Amino acid sequence: MNTIPEKHFLNEEKGLKSWLLTLDHKRIGVMYLYAIMFFFLIGGLLAVVLRLELTSPGTDFIEAETYNQFFTLHGAIMIFLFIIPSIPAALGNLILPLMLGAKDVAFPRLNLASWYIYVLGSLFAIFAIVSGGVDTGWTFYTPYSTESAGSVVSMTMGVFILGFSSIFTGINFIVTIHKMRAPGLTWFKMPLFVWGLYATAIIQVLATPVLGITVLLLILERVLGIGIFDPAMGGDPVLYQHFFWFYSHPAVYIMILPGMGIISELISTFSHKKIFGYKAIAFSSLGIAFLSFLVWGHHMFTSGQSELAAMIFSFLTFFVGIPSGIKVFNWLATMYKGQISFEAPMLYTLSFLFLFTIGGLTGIFLGALSVDVHLHDTYFVVAHFHYVMMGGTVMAFLGGLHYWWPKIWGRMYSEKWAKIAAALIFVGFNMTFFTQFILGTKGMPRRYYNYLDQYQPLHAFSSFGSWILGAGFVVMAVYLIHGMLKGKPAGNNPWGALSFEWTTSSPPPTHNFEETPELKHGPYDYDKVLAETTI
Repeated sequence: MNTIPEKHFLNEEKGLKSWLLTLDHKRIGVMYLYAIMFFFLIGGLLAVVLRLELTSPGTDFIEAETYNQFFTLHGAIMIFLFIIPSIPAALGNLILPLMLGAKDVAFPRLNLASWYIYVLGSLFAIFAIVSGGVDTGWTFYTPYSTESAGSVVSMTMGVFILGFSSIFTGINFIVTIHKMRAPGLTWFKMPLFVWGLYATAIIQVLATPVLGITVLLLILERVLGIGIFDPAMGGDPVLYQHFFWFYSHPAVYIMILPGMGIISELISTFSHKKIFGYKAIAFSSLGIAFLSFLVWGHHMFTSGQSELAAMIFSFLTFFVGIPSGIKVFNWLATMYKGQISFEAPMLYTLSFLFLFTIGGLTGIFLGALSVDVHLHDTYFVVAHFHYVMMGGTVMAFLGGLHYWWPKIWGRMYSEKWAKIAAALIFVGFNMTFFTQFILGTKGMPRRYYNYLDQYQPLHAFSSFGSWILGAGFVVMAVYLIHGMLKGKPAGNNPWGALSFEWTTSSPPPTHNFEETPELKHGPYDYDKVLAETTI
């Protein structure tokens, strides 16, 4: 009979102080989860408002200046406060030590410090919102960002502070993976989610300082007028783009690599089959991490860089698709002839495969110089970006959230309503963003508050899809909260998975395991376990 243990990490110590001063990675992960879901709500509401305004041309209920602020805040909140920390800081903190058979991360105090730094950076961003807003776009491009009357300094200072949280998390994970694995858990017996977090942590540590320096230079430019990006003073505004995208393209993989790790877990678990090409998937994560530093220039094909540089960046953009393709084909091979069960986590996995493939393919279009010149700064780019970020990272995050929800809270959600929400999200997402591919090919520029009448039917259809998408998330919020509070006890291993986190209680005790777990088989040895149980 499934029961919830009397003592576990959620209730062993009571009171707000015990949470605010906790060194338990699981509690820190839960606090991250609460925070990122709050910001996801805010960013999502902003998106709904934007789509409502764009349903018809002209002014409906917000003015152009407010529209610019809303889409800036939507982008900045979704990128810096939700997507980047969603899997590493929230799910990573919750699950990584459990997967390694460890009692905690290597540096628990540094982990708590990273949470408080995240909160501090978020407060700066909130202050920017209430003190005038920002209308530069989430990229804060110069020269406009150095001249805008908005609260650019507060917002970019928030981004600067958030970078330290990301770096601290990356350092912690690298050391934890190197030093805290259970006896017998060698590198090539680790779950692939751990490999994804490891590659992500490398990017966090190496790339995030570049963003910090970039936004700090922007702050100094505004406050002191030092002229780094001002041509009148010998500066170069395009230099800002080079600095920004040198971080921000690797940041795309900070968002997607841990999501890919989640997909590896879910495909093997719900196909009840050994993962195909384990080492190829593991090394492709490291390959993506390396190549991500070499392709930033494809964001700047229309910014005046040399033809030779554009050709090199175009080639590298095609090349970086290879390790992603390796993952996709190995996932499909894993599913082939597997005993696939279609629980909610697997539905989000299938959504990921469909949507991320479209996102990756359209990225190849944008990597081609001749095509990008026509599609650059159109809604085609908006659609591509959302198919990669939301169709990829967010779908993987939702799959992982549903997969580990019983482990975190010890209770199950309603599978029926989870499937309904997954269907609404999939249909609503495609209605919203596939329509924008068509808008882009017809010449609709992105970031525009107004548009020609000929685009109205497609904009209206896209907006209608966003309402279906929003309805799916509302349904999800209701059944997850209900499951957390009143769901049926889940038991230790409701999915029949093989990695270490499923060998302890749900929710786990404060120190994760009653005794150090013993490695009896790999995380994907379903064939071996099946053979042992049938003898």
